[in-house]
Amino acid sequence: MRIEIAPSILSADFSNLLKDIKKCESAGVKILHIDVMDGRFVPNITIGPVVIESLRRKTKMILDTHLMITEPEKYIEPFAKAGSDWLTFHIEAVKNPSALIKKIKSLKLKAGISLNPATPVSELSKYLKELDLVLVMSVNPGFGGQGFIPSALKKISDLKNMTRLAEVSAKRAKNKNVKISVDGGINFDTIYGVVKSGADIVVAGNSVFRSGLSVARSIKKLKMSATKK
Repeated sequence: MRIEIAPSILSADFSNLLKDIKKCESAGVKILHIDVMDGRFVPNITIGPVVIESLRRKTKMILDTHLMITEPEKYIEPFAKAGSDWLTFHIEAVKNPSALIKKIKSLKLKAGISLNPATPVSELSKYLKELDLVLVMSVNPGFGGQGFIPSALKKISDLKNMTRLAEVSAKRAKNKNVKISVDGGINFDTIYGVVKSGADIVVAGNSVFRSGLSVARSIKKLKMSATKK
């Protein structure tokens, strides 16, 4: 089983952001997770397209942009133009997810939907065939460093089964693979259950940038912990 670790720059050192990004690249990271918060959908404010544009000039890693914002439909084009590769919006923030998925894909980006801890996976059933990514929040979104919510494990498992059925029913199993990403409270202890439940991508912030180890050693330890309990 291959698991991708996607470091969240929310926990990086913003006074030396480029240095931390280069450490991720050196450690073989392929996906960089970027949390965008507007102070409305979640009680925190982070970054906008201008930062992503700057990052795009400095790295070839996949920029996985997580829009924790209200009215994300208004900002799809600016984030796409800035250089995002993947755009994920919250199902709780939109009235017409299908239209937004189509908009993202029309801009040649991967489209994802995120679920808050209180949102059941059944909310996604009608959209799975259209999606490239599902992001399961295993903490209440807004701030890094929170504790993992154990009920997320069943959601991951249920989603894994749902995505398999969606791929088969669409007769695109060979070329359509909905990735399951998990974000929140991931550390050397919780990652095993997350991966065992079916996660393909694990977003990690503090356990990558603030573990007391180097970025490379932290990522290596996370990958080892994912397969050995």
